[in-house]
Amino acid sequence: MTDARTIIATIRDGGKPLDDDLRWFAAGLASGAVTDAQAGAFAMAVLLKGLPEAGRVALTTGMRDTGKVMEWDLPGPVVDKHSTGGIGDCTSLLLAPALAACGAYVPMISGRGLGHTGGTLDKLEAIPGFRTGLTEAAFRKQVANLKCAIVAASADLAPADKRLYAIRDVSGTVESVDLITASILSKKLAAGLEALVLDVKCGSGAFMKTPERAEELARALVTTAQGAGCMTSALITDMSQPLATAAGNALEVIEVMETLTGTSVNTALWDLTVALGGEALALAGLAADAEDGGGRIAQALESGAAAEIFGRMVAAQGGPADFVERWPDRLPSAPVMVEVPALADGYIAEIDGEALGHVVVRLGGGRLREGDRVNPSVGMSDLAGIGEETGAGVPLAMVHAVTESAAEAAVRAVQAAYRIVDEVPEEPPLVMKRIG
Repeated sequence: MTDARTIIATIRDGGKPLDDDLRWFAAGLASGAVTDAQAGAFAMAVLLKGLPEAGRVALTTGMRDTGKVMEWDLPGPVVDKHSTGGIGDCTSLLLAPALAACGAYVPMISGRGLGHTGGTLDKLEAIPGFRTGLTEAAFRKQVANLKCAIVAASADLAPADKRLYAIRDVSGTVESVDLITASILSKKLAAGLEALVLDVKCGSGAFMKTPERAEELARALVTTAQGAGCMTSALITDMSQPLATAAGNALEVIEVMETLTGTSVNTALWDLTVALGGEALALAGLAADAEDGGGRIAQALESGAAAEIFGRMVAAQGGPADFVERWPDRLPSAPVMVEVPALADGYIAEIDGEALGHVVVRLGGGRLREGDRVNPSVGMSDLAGIGEETGAGVPLAMVHAVTESAAEAAVRAVQAAYRIVDEVPEEPPLVMKRIG
């Protein structure tokens, strides 16, 4: 008879648990048959000893199957993208409508800000009236009609993950690559995807700070998703500096709209959207290869097709019907705006992305505790990047805050996050490696 104690002991002692036992454990997390103590011991054993590849697939699919697993009957492939999180990373808002314009169906189930990183749902909710909580019927209808929707996960999506996630948070086991993989993919695979592209961030603004850790996670995600039957590849991408030149919910939406409408294109956002979209279209059979797919994504952006679909999605989910035409009038702005002067002459060599993320949170643009209200207007814009020349008193960024005192504290924190040197540093590549 399967029991939690035997499974935990097997992993603890370096053995290989049976796949059926791991699926049983996942079901027990959702049903309550596994206690909190057992869940914590399991998480620690996995952190210290790891799971074999087949075991990781079994745990992931077992967690997926504890809730609703969506099935689609659509005249095209069902595709999505997942990012492991960073600063100024608003590519989902560009990529979902661009993929839809290229013939993919994109049921994007996204998250909120976590720690120092921003959340796609929080960014979209900076748009007045935008609703991320759709019923399943409304979600299905919108995906069928518009080919894309970006929504919050429903309570019946991989409930085992919600339980294990909370246990990991309080048991010091968040860093386990096996458990990160199962957490991410159990929710993504429950959306009934045929193809998935992963953006695994690496650097000071990411959870994975080193290329080695990022590659370990990318390989675990790709092999597990493929083992579960979903065509998947991953790009390891730079997060040693913010991806956009803004960090904060409404401010990032502004940058997205400038890029979507062609008024002021952010090259890094554009390039990464094209790279990820090219991978996704190739995986889904909508392009000959990633290069061909990237060309199709670029055309969707250049032609305005992606902007049109984004506008229709905003209207369908409760936002203004004229958002694409009048977005500068529709987004909230903070009452206090203060420049951040550089403290020295030279070149920007390093940026502490995690520190910048915490600045946004402390300004009110993120959550210190679950349930905190988010102010969509605050954050930073016009962020200087690595390799740029600066001088004492030259602005490094613009802080958007609610009060003067909050702005002053943010200015000091942003200054501390920038390292300025005498010689021109080497700027890191945006896409570091492909896994798949």
